[in-house]
Amino acid sequence: MMADFTFYTNPMSRGQIVRWALHEAGAHYQTVLVDWANRPAALAHANPMGKVPVIIHHAETGDHVVTEAAAICHYLAETVGRDLLPNDAERADYFRWFFFSAGPVEQAVTANAMGWQVPPEREGMAGFGSFERTMDTLDSMLESGDYVCGERFTMADVYVGSQIDWGLAFGSMPSRPSFEAYAERLRGREAYKAAKAIDMELIAEAQANG
Repeated sequence: MMADFTFYTNPMSRGQIVRWALHEAGAHYQTVLVDWANRPAALAHANPMGKVPVIIHHAETGDHVVTEAAAICHYLAETVGRDLLPNDAERADYFRWFFFSAGPVEQAVTANAMGWQVPPEREGMAGFGSFERTMDTLDSMLESGDYVCGERFTMADVYVGSQIDWGLAFGSMPSRPSFEAYAERLRGREAYKAAKAIDMELIAEAQANG
C-alpha cells in the first residue's frame, strides 16, 4: 500500500524539522534520501530549487507538493494532525510566532552566522532589525508560557522549537534560560525522540560509509 506522503530529505538538513512534524502528526510516509551530488530528477520536478525538505501528499484529489519547512509543518497539521492546530484563543500566537520564526529568526540567525552586520541606521530595511532584538523578542515569548500557545503543545512548537534546538546545538543562538528549558521540554517528546533517532542513525551510516 502506498504511503500517504513521500518525504524527500537529507538527515543533515532542515528535513529533520519535517520528520519530527510527520511523527507528531502521525503521518504515514515513505522517505526518499537525497544525495547532494546526485539529486533525483523527481526532486527537481517537485521543487525546481532542488532543495529539501519536500513532501508530496498523495491525496484523493491528486498529488500535492509542499516545500518550505514551515509550510510543510502547518500543512501536516491541517491534513493529518488536526489536534496540533490552535484553538480560537491560541490562533493569534500560533501564527504570529510561527511566521516570526520562519522570517525574522531565520534571517537573523543566518545573517549573524555569515557575519553580515546591519548598520543601525538601516535596521528598518531588514525584517529582523537586529540579531539581538530578535533573540530578545523570542526570549520574551518563551518567558510567558511553556509553549508557543501557552501551556499546550501545537505544531508551531515543532518549527519554533527546531530553530531553537538547532541554534543551541550549533551555537548559532545564545544560551538563555528560556531557550534551554524550552528545548529540554521538546526533547522529551516521544515523536521528537523517534524522529531524531532515525536521522541520527542515517547520519552515522553515511559517516561510516564515507
